[in-house]
Formats: sequence, structure tokens, C-alpha cells
Amino acid sequence: MNFRLVAKDYSLNLLPPNSCLLPKCVMSVVLVLINTQLSAQQTGVSTPVNFSKVNITDVFWKPKIDKVATATLAACIYQTEVKTPRIRNFEKVARKQGEKHEGIFYDDSDVFKALEAMAYTLKTRPDAAIRKKGSEWIDKIAAAQLPDGYLNTYYTLGEFDKRWTDMSMHEDYNGGHMIEAGVAWYDATGERKLLDVCIRWANHFDSLFGPGKRDWVTGHQELELALVKLYRVTNDQKYLKLADWLLSERGRKLAHGYTWTDWKDTAYAQDVVPVKDQSEITGHAVRAMYMYTGAADVASANGDQDYMKAMRRVWEDVVFRNMYITGGIGSAGSNEGFTTDFDLPNEQAYCETCASVGMVFWNQRMNALTGKSEYVDVLEKSLYNAALDGLSLSGDRFFYGNPLASTGRHYRREWFGTACCPANIARMVASLGNYIYTSGPKDLWVNLYIGSETEIPLEKNKIKLKLETNYPWQGASQITILDAGKTAAGIRLRIPGWAKNIAAPGGLYSFKDKIDESIAVLVNGKPFAYREDDGYAVVDRVWKKGDVIEIRLPMSVRKVVSRDEVKANNDRIALQRGPLIYCVEGADNGGQAWNMIVPEKAIFTEGETMVLTEKVVSLSSSLPVLSVTNNGLSVTTTEKTITAIPYYVWCNRGSNQMQVWMPEKIENIKINY
Repeated sequence: MNFRLVAKDYSLNLLPPNSCLLPKCVMSVVLVLINTQLSAQQTGVSTPVNFSKVNITDVFWKPKIDKVATATLAACIYQTEVKTPRIRNFEKVARKQGEKHEGIFYDDSDVFKALEAMAYTLKTRPDAAIRKKGSEWIDKIAAAQLPDGYLNTYYTLGEFDKRWTDMSMHEDYNGGHMIEAGVAWYDATGERKLLDVCIRWANHFDSLFGPGKRDWVTGHQELELALVKLYRVTNDQKYLKLADWLLSERGRKLAHGYTWTDWKDTAYAQDVVPVKDQSEITGHAVRAMYMYTGAADVASANGDQDYMKAMRRVWEDVVFRNMYITGGIGSAGSNEGFTTDFDLPNEQAYCETCASVGMVFWNQRMNALTGKSEYVDVLEKSLYNAALDGLSLSGDRFFYGNPLASTGRHYRREWFGTACCPANIARMVASLGNYIYTSGPKDLWVNLYIGSETEIPLEKNKIKLKLETNYPWQGASQITILDAGKTAAGIRLRIPGWAKNIAAPGGLYSFKDKIDESIAVLVNGKPFAYREDDGYAVVDRVWKKGDVIEIRLPMSVRKVVSRDEVKANNDRIALQRGPLIYCVEGADNGGQAWNMIVPEKAIFTEGETMVLTEKVVSLSSSLPVLSVTNNGLSVTTTEKTITAIPYYVWCNRGSNQMQVWMPEKIENIKINY
């Protein structure tokens, strides 16, 4: 047993300064040339289709995207500029009156993540008020930038002489999130004021650090992936090289300047061995996800196979031994991360929302690099369960951690002192279109079954399609070709692992009963003999307007068990239907969720339940339920109908008991909470 530490494809440089004044026809040619050049720099099997090219119409996800655009962003704006001093700090810097910083040293990042979410929303759901608010914030951010490009309100308002002396103080982390926001805002609006601020900041950083300059290890990884985004939008190689260099700095046992007393071992920041030599997941979960996402981005841009080999090793360590059934990661609150293999407690599970968002980011990149569907299996698991659970149905309450059991002490909050999660889940949901499709020269991949329309360019033509579905409630999805011009292409439809009796890659979880249900693919109403490749059903043919593809996936209720090494789940089962993990919650079961047994032969049937405004497919079964007699001297057992609901909707009706893993034996029951 190994022990771990506990404690858009534009090119600004290619465009003339007054490019916005060019005729549209000339701009189109320029952008085509730019995109062609940048696509040649991608070394993966496929390239994700940008969310801005995907119109989501999905009955499950569209209301959630709309809720983020309204309630979630409203909460982020209110908390950022009214309830907390985050925006006020930028105003203080601009005033130059010697005022003191308020809040935490990494609070700038929350402003940038909220701006990024605003940008994504503007692209898919234009709103004049959101655009005006974002522009106001950008003006204040720009006014706080120093002449040399430095921008950090904590040091500018405090001990300025100590800037760039402590790698644990998030100067680079804040800068990375600013770059992501700047790229997103430019992509959404065409306005480059914030992007120019980011370029000046990155140039300032590059003037200080790099080969032949000062060494530096990012205390909280984020800048690495952000620099690759900046490289892709500017086509300036120095940003890619800088990202690669930052990754190469790790594990070299430099005099890093870490100051936190908890950092007795730099495994906390994945800094024990060089990135290319890593094979185990260690330390802080969010830092790890951002770093491996950045490494995948660098590998995509420069083809470095050593990064890919290392990431595969670490990915297996995460997924095969250290991932919750919900796709959540990071079991311990003490280090917001990983401890030992198979240490996956349920009630004490940390499972930070940001880490689940990071799992979505990382697995998207791994899939694009390799074309393997198992990465999307993990992405989907995290997306529909551990990440989505972080956002309330009302859109304005949040989970920081996402436990898999509760005695009623957990509740959704309006905000947090460390407020990374609300804006993080907001930017992920707002940019959901990034994860549905990928494309290559001759093929296109359908990774997630989310109702949408898109137009995907291929090597010799393009395909415009519409995907219709009632997923995740039903298993049938239909794709209609709206325009293809008789294009020969392979359309690759992902066959989820759960549809093939695979509960999780690597066998950490398995289905208790194997179900022999077929997966059907039809073209124009007739069964199609597809070939399977890397977990995708490949439909090769010459496509024409009006062609219809349908995939039908089995949506049986499955009982899930863990490997014996996961002691917390011994003699317990969980329920899964499609991509959704289920839980029992007191709100549906007389206030109790810890007093039932699931016998071997228990059968669960499907129904419908309203959880506030959300209609969900629920599961029910008649199960033995234990209760203590009034005199407290004995326990009685009765049969009661127990209802289970999707995990992502729990605790929307107030604090109450909840369990994902239900006991099969009476000795595992806890009652009288």
C-alpha cells in the first residue's frame, strides 16, 4: 500500500491592429488560415468542438444552463462586488491611496472565474446586463495593472517588496485564471481589453522566469493550462514553451520557497518527482487535476509522448484505486486530496466540487489525445454526479464538498470564505458544449448524448447535425443530418462502459449482476452492423441531408459493489441507472436513510418523483427497515417501500439523512440518528 501526504483558435499576432475594420470576406479568409494553421499544431486523435459552435437544446441540461446564466451568475456577482471585498480590492489599487487589502490572498481568482462564466454565457445566451457588468469589472481590473504588467491586489496593497518570493501565495494561480477569463471574454465578445491585460501580465512573468532566469514552481497549478490557451489565441510560441518549462520545474528539489507548515513533503503540490516520471496521484486534488490538464494541453500542442505516458499511469492510479463511484476524487479534508489507495470513506468524503470539475477538464483532454471512450466514461460519471451535485436546483446554493453519506449535518450554502467552487461549477456548466463532440480530418465523435445542434468541419466537407434525446432518463438518442453534401465520414457514437457491464474502468467498481442487453444502432430506421473501435460504434458511409442515426442503450437498474479493499463499502451496494448514481434520502423515506437493508433478491422498479421543480426517474423497492421500540429495549423489522433518487439532487429540500452505499447485512445498519 502506498502512502501519500495527508495534511478558440484565433491568432491575434496574425491580425493587423485594425483587423476589426476589415471587410467580412477578408476576415473570413484570415480566420480560415489561422484555424488551419492552429489545427495543424494539434497532435491528438481529435479536437473538441468549441462550445460556441454547439447550440444546446437538451431538456435536461438547457434549464441548468439557463439557471447558471441567471441565478448562479447573479449570486456570483452579488457576492463578488457587494457581500465581499473582491472587486473593492481592485478599486483600491486603482485609487493608490495606500488602502489595505481585504480578504484572502487568492480572492482575485474568484473574480476571474466569474468573468469566464459570464463570457461563456454571453456566447450562448446573450444578455446586455451581463455584458455591461463584465465590462465594468474588466475596466477595474485593467486599472489595477502596474506599468510592468504585474497584477495582484494582495501584494500591491500589502507587502509589495515580497512579490514573487513565495510560491505558495497564488500569484501565478490568480494570473492563470485571469488568462482563462481574458481568452474566454475575447472569444465571446471580440473585445481584447482584458486579453491585452493578460498578455502584459504573461510577458511580465516570462521576463522573470524561464530557462536562464529564475526557477519557479507554481504552488497551485493553473497557469500551465492557461498559458496554452494564451498560446492558442496569440500563436506566440513563448507561452507554450513557458507552460512546458513550468511543468519541467517540478520534482527537481529546487529551493522552492514553500512556507506552509503543512508542506513537509511537496507531494501536496505533486512536486516530489518530475511530471514525466510520475505514476501515483498525491496531495491536493484540484492542483493535480489542473496540472495534468495542463500537461495534456502541452502534449497536444507539441506531441510530447512522455507526458502522455505519465498521465496514463497517474490516471490509472486515480481511476483504478482512488475515485468514488460518483466520479469524485480527494477523500480527505485535511489536505483536500488523496491519502492511501482505496481510502474512500463515505460520510467523511471531501470530494471537492472543483476537483470534480477538474476531472471533467482532464478527461476531456485525455479523450481528445487518444480517442478512447473510457476517458469520457469517467468524464460523464464526474459530470452527472460529483460535479453537478455541487450546484443546487435553484442555482444559488452550493456544495464545497460532496459526501456520499450524511446524518443530516450537511447543507448547501450561499457562499464560502474560499469561494472557488461556485464560479467553477458555473463556468463548466456554461461551457458544456465543449464536451459533447470532437472531430478529426475524416471522423466525428459523439461523446455525450446531450440534445444540441452543431456544424463540424471535416477535411473535405462539413456535417451539420441535430442530436435529440431524453438522456439520462432514457437510452435512445437520434442524430439527424441537416446538411452534409454527400460527405464520406465515420460518425463515432460512444458506447458507455456501463452499457457493456463495465461499472468503472479498472474494476474498482463492478455490477453485481451481469445483464445481457443489446446495444442497437440504426441508420434510417434499419439496423446497422457497426464496428466498435475504442469504445465507439463507428458508422462509416456517405452521408446526405435527412439521414437519421439512432443509438439505443439499455437503461436497467444496476446494483454496484466495490473491490474488497474499499473497506467503507464492504457488504454494501449502490444503485446506478444509466450514468446516474442514486442515493436514499430522508426526505423521501420518513426522515430516515440509515435504517434499511437491501437483500440479495431485492428488485428496484422505476418511477417518477418531483424534487422541488426537477422531475427525476426514481427507484423504489420494498425493503426491510429497522426501528427501535418505544421502550428502547428491542428492534423491530418491517417491510417498507424505499425510494432512491439521483445523487445530484439530494439536499435540495433541506438537511437530512442520505446514503449512497446501502447495507446488505443488519450489522452494518446505523439507527437512531
